[in-house]
Amino acid sequence: MTSIDNVHPLPQTNQLRAMHTIIRDKHASRADFVFYSRRIIRLLLEASMDLLPFDKHEVTTSVGETYHGLKFSSKLCAVPVIRAGESMEAELREIHPSIRIGKILVQRDKETKLPHLYYSHLPDDIAERQVLLLEPMLATGGSALAAIEVLLGAGVPEENIVFVNFLASPSGIDTVCRTHPKLKIVTSSIEERLNENSFMIPGIGDFGDRYFGTADSGAREAARAGR
Repeated sequence: MTSIDNVHPLPQTNQLRAMHTIIRDKHASRADFVFYSRRIIRLLLEASMDLLPFDKHEVTTSVGETYHGLKFSSKLCAVPVIRAGESMEAELREIHPSIRIGKILVQRDKETKLPHLYYSHLPDDIAERQVLLLEPMLATGGSALAAIEVLLGAGVPEENIVFVNFLASPSGIDTVCRTHPKLKIVTSSIEERLNENSFMIPGIGDFGDRYFGTADSGAREAARAGR
């Protein structure tokens, strides 16, 4: 994998690894999966927002002194990739209640395996905003590139995009960073590799299905494939 300064993995603390151990377990209850995923998502969002630009800003404290602080220097926007990316939306609203939210729906064609854009709805002034692109899984990078192209087509500068990601494969990171070297990626784990079916190893299963509780059969199929 190419060495890229714009890739920002979360510090692999014992606490983070313990939470990953819980949610990677195929026997984990949905309640545990959602609870610990939300904790990790909060860490990802806080780390991502720390990469946004800030301006110096002074305030007067309650004791009449000046605090030399900071404030966000640009307008913000978040764009979840439907559906798994919406798992990050509620946590982001806890951090930034007034943030603008756009939506992108990208799905792979079952026959060609290529990503296809089905829907996008973005704020009119998104080109003037810093954008958090929310998508938990970065495997081959195809769907991520499709979503990024939507933002670029709407006028968002590449350097204004932070890709907030739960799990990433080395090849997926390489694909995205080679194509868009100014974009920043924040992830909680860089996986070992992709298997022959393009599932991440050691993996987590289908994040959206496990988070929203929609397909036990999908989890079983992923387990059989080594996802």
